[in-house]
Amino acid sequence: MSIELHYVDSGAPEQAETSPLVVLHGLFGSADNWRSHIKHWRQTRRVVAMDLRNHGRSPHAPGMHYEDMAADVLGVLDRLDIRQCDLLGHSMGGKVAMTLARRHPERIARLIVADIAPVAYEHGHNDVFQAHRLVEDALPESRKEADDAMAEAVDDRTTRQFLATNLVRDDQGILGWRVGLDFIEEGYSDIVAPPGGDTPYKGPTLVLRGERSSYITDDALLVIAEIMPESRVDTISGAGHWLHAEQPEAFLKAIDTFLKDQSKKG
Repeated sequence: MSIELHYVDSGAPEQAETSPLVVLHGLFGSADNWRSHIKHWRQTRRVVAMDLRNHGRSPHAPGMHYEDMAADVLGVLDRLDIRQCDLLGHSMGGKVAMTLARRHPERIARLIVADIAPVAYEHGHNDVFQAHRLVEDALPESRKEADDAMAEAVDDRTTRQFLATNLVRDDQGILGWRVGLDFIEEGYSDIVAPPGGDTPYKGPTLVLRGERSSYITDDALLVIAEIMPESRVDTISGAGHWLHAEQPEAFLKAIDTFLKDQSKKG
């Protein structure tokens, strides 16, 4: 069953002559992660950034199947009367995007997938789940206390800062998570599974991968070509998995160039 997602809608600029751009974040992310990028895109097009279920300000609900999450996104498109859009998804959001494009290709003008492949991945977020539970146990009253708790499980400070974007205070001033952690952990096997859909998406597709990321291997390129036959793969130099945050200018340039080139062909 689909749920009503929270979203941020930039509205359409006066001179917009292109499809709206819909943006989907990755695991433990939110629409807030795209604020600076939205400022760039909204100059020329309407941008809608969504919080996927159990993330950001969207409701918490059981089930992290890609078919269900794609249905959530389609529900927002229907409510906003967006009949066709350009769709960008990072990591988990990229799998949601691939699922929606394969299920409803008529709704997707162009597809952009950021550092994820349509394959199954091994479980690899045990440290992140542990960090979340350590914060729950610590009942922190400050962000430093929360960071100290997370540091017992996650060494990388950048990762802890990213996770901390999901901390909110309750009425007693205690910091806690706004993500639906239990549902995410229960559905983790579906998150690392391949995206949904039974047929290839044959529309124009850009796949971006980080030079220092291991998420898109050379073997995965064969699957990408099969699932998205009209795709091209670009590598962002100096970037890891969070390529949009690590190399934002190169990330934006690659997307702008792709969309501009495809508009000319159209």
